[in-house]
Amino acid sequence: MKKDKKQRYFLKNGGTLLEELVSSCKGRWRCNPIRTYSAKEIEEATDHFKSCIKSDSFRTWYKGTLDDRSVLIKKYVRCYENEAIRDIAVGSQMSSHKNVLKLLGCCLEFPYPALVYEYAEPGHLNLAGVIDSTGLSLSWKMRLKVAKDIANAITYLHTSFDRPIIHRDINPSNIILDKDFNPKLCDFSLCITIPEGETHVQDSVRGTMGFLDPDYLRTFLITEHTDIYSFGILLCVFLTGRETIDVHRPVNELLLLKYITAWIEKEQLMEIVDPKILEGDIGEEQQLQLEAFLELALKCTQRKREDRPLMIDVAKELVRIEKSVSCPSRLA
Repeated sequence: MKKDKKQRYFLKNGGTLLEELVSSCKGRWRCNPIRTYSAKEIEEATDHFKSCIKSDSFRTWYKGTLDDRSVLIKKYVRCYENEAIRDIAVGSQMSSHKNVLKLLGCCLEFPYPALVYEYAEPGHLNLAGVIDSTGLSLSWKMRLKVAKDIANAITYLHTSFDRPIIHRDINPSNIILDKDFNPKLCDFSLCITIPEGETHVQDSVRGTMGFLDPDYLRTFLITEHTDIYSFGILLCVFLTGRETIDVHRPVNELLLLKYITAWIEKEQLMEIVDPKILEGDIGEEQQLQLEAFLELALKCTQRKREDRPLMIDVAKELVRIEKSVSCPSRLA
């Protein structure tokens, strides 16, 4: 009976995955090959799911061993509208990008799929941009690098396929660091494709509170600028070291963007910068970098979506900020 149940799950999930792959891997784009693992292999790899390293309402991450190599395994415990299947389909297309966690395979024999990835540690960031497993903060140089590299991955998602793919859930907890502290996007479950010939797509609101585009919340319309707003909030988190919603702040500064705006109006920009960044001497060049970084974050989070830059221009601006702040902004 247990074997029959696994077979039913496999057929159900496998059929849905095949439909998704056929739909999304059109034209010259092809998915990177991934392996199918059995439920038994996943159970043994995780010591029967005793090796948990991170968990939320929808999925649990485990450290495991498969084929004599360390891996990360993400097992969905619930999801909506085949999000786990979408995660596999888009993740397999994105796996060749250096700033995406490489998908090695999946298991379709559970009620919801389990995904097998290359191993990476120290691992996830939390919603304040801190390394989740150790509680350590990133240096300013590393925060700038993470922002630049993730911008490149999102630009690839927006521009390198027949139709733009919108991520819809850009936030620090969907970023993993490897042993060399290279950042990698690790979740594509909420991705949605803009139909051919269209500039937007309409869908129910999904994502992480505090990172959601107000235009998306109001109209249910999704465009490339939906991701750009979320990315701008990500920049705000990296700059301040604070979560996007904090009940300990005054009511009018509950949201991170409101908190930042309040200090800008007081002309006290350095008050919003994470004290961890300010430890030690801050040179003029670094201060200019911080100001340019803030300016970019504010451009990305403009209320009107048409006032926000494109992701490719955001990525270029981060390269400019990282290399030199002496040349004029491309987004001025």
